[in-house]
Amino acid sequence: QVALKKMPLRRRSRKELLVNEIQIMKENSHPNIVNYIDSYLVNEDLWLVMEYVDGGTLTSVLVRVLMEEGMIAAISKE
Repeated sequence: QVALKKMPLRRRSRKELLVNEIQIMKENSHPNIVNYIDSYLVNEDLWLVMEYVDGGTLTSVLVRVLMEEGMIAAISKE
């Protein structure tokens, strides 16, 4: 199982930042970070293939869960 993130490139003004981010993800792997697997250019969209993590995106979790400072600190430390 993998997660796909479809990113339209036509709306991105600084594509080099995206390329740098992909390069960093390719070079780094850690059990506490969603890991990059591969990427594909499909028409004018960049499709990122990432490790699947149950529970949804970080943004969706942060919208639903109120975290106190101690929890944020523990997560940040990891």
